[in-house]
Amino acid sequence: MEFVSIFLLLAGAFFYFAGTIGFLRLPDFYSRMHATGKSDTLGTLLSLLGLALYAGWSLTSIKILFIVVFVFITSPTATHALLRAAYDSKIPLWTKDGRDLREGEVKGR
Repeated sequence: MEFVSIFLLLAGAFFYFAGTIGFLRLPDFYSRMHATGKSDTLGTLLSLLGLALYAGWSLTSIKILFIVVFVFITSPTATHALLRAAYDSKIPLWTKDGRDLREGEVKGR
């Protein structure tokens, strides 16, 4: 059981690291939020499940599992709300030539 919890903790750390790399490398707000939203949710879920397994079946692990469910519901919702607010605020989408695709222009014309 200890091996599985260590594996889950390392997998969670890997997804945190991958999200950080995506945040640093991707070009615009929307891409960065997509990378961090997905990887942070998965990294948190794996890390918390690893901690729950390491603690064994106790009140602490049950509390951690409730936190897992809460994070699973709220994190994607918060990411979506931030992206929607950015889109409504007209933060431009990334294109290679710098044009905003939301204003009716088709890329390549």
